[in-house]
Amino acid sequence: MDLDLAGRTVIVTGGSHGIGLATAELLVAEGANVAVCGRTESRLTAAEAQLGTEVLFHAADVRDGDAMQQMVARVVDRFGGVDGLVNNAGTGRMSDWNATTDDDWRDELDLKFFGLIHPTRAAEPHLRASGVGAIVNMNAALARQPETHMIATSAARAGALNLTKNLARELAPEVRVNAILLGLIDSGPWSRRYDATDTDLTYDEWAAEIAADRGVPLARFGRPDEVASVVAMLLSPRVGYTTGALVEVSGGVTRGI
Repeated sequence: MDLDLAGRTVIVTGGSHGIGLATAELLVAEGANVAVCGRTESRLTAAEAQLGTEVLFHAADVRDGDAMQQMVARVVDRFGGVDGLVNNAGTGRMSDWNATTDDDWRDELDLKFFGLIHPTRAAEPHLRASGVGAIVNMNAALARQPETHMIATSAARAGALNLTKNLARELAPEVRVNAILLGLIDSGPWSRRYDATDTDLTYDEWAAEIAADRGVPLARFGRPDEVASVVAMLLSPRVGYTTGALVEVSGGVTRGI
């Protein structure tokens, strides 16, 4: 199916690695104009080698509102507008109640909220003018199914889910806003955790054990490209009557209705 993304302009935050990079790669293949935002210059350089110079790369922190305004200005200057925004920047904090300091709470809430607010605020006028404006907010299944070992991330993700639903109403009818709820996705953090273990298992065996322990019915980690396909669908005008949706890409791990 032609997703009607050719010639559209999409910004991907956190787009220099993992899910963001896979998303940018798929959008390029679909013929979209792509802008990638990331904090780390070395990762942006590596992403440019993979994606090519037709992609716009911008080094900035999504928590910096002025930097997001500057990024969007560059995108508009180069491509003429903004049709889509993928709010993907973010990480997970592994800590329970007793191990989470006040500063940890502030850092986590700052990233999870302003990582959506600042890019959205900067892109909003152009998304409204697009005629097919769409935002995809990357979230996690634990927003609806809290994890005690990620207490701050769980709470912040739940709040960001509420924000997504509010934005879907506030920005309608010009801009659609949807969220993806991720489960265990095979990306850099998991590889680093594996490297830090002393297990004799292969990475695939180790990952399968974790998936089994977490009760994932599909018995494996998801792949970044599998997430990217859902992002592209939600950005597409082909699903123009979908907003405020929470789409799980979790291998079936959640148990709620």
